Amino acid sequence: MGTRRQRRERIRLRSRRLRALLAGGLVLGIGATATLAAWNDSEFGSATFTAGRFDLVGATDGVTFSSHVTTGAAAALNFQLPPTAMAPGTTTYALFSVKTASPSVAGVLQLTAGTPGGTGLASSLTYGVRAIAGTTCSAATYPGGTAVVADGSALTAGGASTQAVSANGASVVNYCFAVTLPTTAPNTAQGLTMTQTWQIQGTSS
Repeated sequence: MGTRRQRRERIRLRSRRLRALLAGGLVLGIGATATLAAWNDSEFGSATFTAGRFDLVGATDGVTFSSHVTTGAAAALNFQLPPTAMAPGTTTYALFSVKTASPSVAGVLQLTAGTPGGTGLASSLTYGVRAIAGTTCSAATYPGGTAVVADGSALTAGGASTQAVSANGASVVNYCFAVTLPTTAPNTAQGLTMTQTWQIQGTSS
């Protein structure tokens, strides 16, 4: 049975154990609450993409630019001599300026020639094209330009190089065409005609 003192000691010991268990339960409870209350946050990023465009415009006077997108809508080059005024040994000049529209991305240009029409004068003519500074295309400015089509080429010859154009019309390529009726042109060339369409093919870059 034990003495009264021993009984009191057992009661005290049970009381301490009970308090220890309760304290452990409280600690466990606090730990669980902290885990469930964790904060969170997020960051998001998005973007919208729109494709650009590549668009060329041309002008025969170096000033008034517009689109000439088909052979049927080709710009009429203003050669200095009318067709009826060409004689052996003469050269006539015409300007064609090309740039990108606004808006447009940058690109490069390549000159190509179509198949000449008319009644046969094309076989007697030669031509050359140079990229010149400024918009005055003449016998005085032509020699200082950069060759695009070599002088004396057949009317079917295209450009051997490309020309760069900046975005949004920031730069202009001024093509100076020089068409020649050589001194060797035969008498049979008299009265014949020739039509030609050149294409400035652009490629975006």
